[in-house]
Amino acid sequence: MAGKAHILEDKSTISRFDRALFRVEGTLTLAGGITVFALMLLAVAQILGRKLFNLPVTGFIDWVEQAMAIFAFLGIAYCQRLGGHIRMDIVIGSLKGRALWLAEFLSTLVMMVITLVILYGAYGHFHRALELGDSSIDISLPLWPAKLMVPLALSILALRLAIHLWGYGRAFVKGLDQPIAVPLIETADEQARRVVSMLSLGGEGGRDERL
Repeated sequence: MAGKAHILEDKSTISRFDRALFRVEGTLTLAGGITVFALMLLAVAQILGRKLFNLPVTGFIDWVEQAMAIFAFLGIAYCQRLGGHIRMDIVIGSLKGRALWLAEFLSTLVMMVITLVILYGAYGHFHRALELGDSSIDISLPLWPAKLMVPLALSILALRLAIHLWGYGRAFVKGLDQPIAVPLIETADEQARRVVSMLSLGGEGGRDERL
């Protein structure tokens, strides 16, 4: 299972695309977080209203079901950018150089194909819900906004995977040691060394400022 990753940046075109898409991914992830917080408030209102006033929130289950699509899918590309998805890297973790970047490129290509297939099916479900006017059982909420979240999130993920393919392909062709705009997985030892290095630099900076 992969550890935490870090992403290198520079002034190249791929890095500019990476940062621009990351801003979009961050916004969508924030929307998912706000949705979770709103659901928490709604659940509090549901519990207190039912217990204290015998007045539950109308359509509470319907609202929860619709909101689940938002926070379940909108952060998927953000997590991919940071290398946060669980994966088995027993083989890939032992590779170095061009062999590593080729393996990463091929595995990302498989992810891209699967994502596009699911995206096609998800868009079909959204389109049918929009045309047929599907709605929830209790308060007849339209279902198409929730179903739209899936192809939207998968489209952003496809763009993220395209950038990763670009980055790994570029690293393979040029024989780079540290490719730009792709998650570079760190072991626990590497993470610890980087944190210690950052703390040491911060401490030295603090001493210089006091002097």
